[in-house]
Amino acid sequence: MRAIWKGALTFGLVNVPVKVYSATEDHDVSLHQVHNKDGGRIRYQRICEIDGEVVPYSDIDKAYDDGEKTVVLTKEDLESLPAERSREIDVVEFVPSEQIDLLTLDRAYYLEPDSASPKAYVLLRKTLEQTDRTAIVRFSLRQKTRLAALRVRDDVLVLQTLLWSDEVREAAFPSLDESVRISAKELELSASLVESFSSDFDPEEFKDEYQEELRTLIEAKLEKGDAVDTSETFGEQEEEEAGGEVIDLMAALRASVEKSRAAREGGAKTTSGKTDAAAPTKSETKAPAKKPAAKKKKAS
Repeated sequence: MRAIWKGALTFGLVNVPVKVYSATEDHDVSLHQVHNKDGGRIRYQRICEIDGEVVPYSDIDKAYDDGEKTVVLTKEDLESLPAERSREIDVVEFVPSEQIDLLTLDRAYYLEPDSASPKAYVLLRKTLEQTDRTAIVRFSLRQKTRLAALRVRDDVLVLQTLLWSDEVREAAFPSLDESVRISAKELELSASLVESFSSDFDPEEFKDEYQEELRTLIEAKLEKGDAVDTSETFGEQEEEEAGGEVIDLMAALRASVEKSRAAREGGAKTTSGKTDAAAPTKSETKAPAKKPAAKKKKAS
């Protein structure tokens, strides 16, 4: 990894020099656009509407138009702003971790200590762990003021930018204002269905199936050209039933619970077809529940 920013994390009079690294990366297959008639590469150019010339990125400035006047902002103008010049990640407050709305979480960054001694870094990390608090910080990165949550992941401080409050839309759905009666039996069946799918989340058990299939298709086309039989490459695919509105909720819940129960019982069978007399282990009880969960993710 390569550091994208260097500065200092500050709270009170404590100063923690850090390097900032992007914590995530895109694993999608990189595709570009081509003309479907001859395969020619489609390229986008920045063309000046006054002289029609192609303008290199280095010669492009930004501007603001208020409807009557246009103000051009040069790179020097933007870099001269006090917030942009600051190299500090300023702790504003420490809040209970459960108060961070997951909807507001954005990009994640790792912080590495950037000093001869990591003592201040480790002290802050241990303090956050011990108090179960998340630090709300403010800093500038790439010509934007950012609000972020500073938390601990394993032994590393993680900076996760937050959306500003006015960037989160209000969910105003009139249908949710209607009075709905849920019976005790429906809640019981629904809870039973949830329990049948319950497991411990392990992100490594889930794969991006679309990207895997896309890579398989690309490799097949590289080997055989355009004359690729997708059924030969991927096998015959069953058509999945389109989901419709559930008319009889109780019937659907009962059927779902029975299906999940049958899957669990099937998973407890030994290779000889007999039920193991011993109690199922944790891994045995989890396995059947994860199959439908993975299938749901694919369908979405």
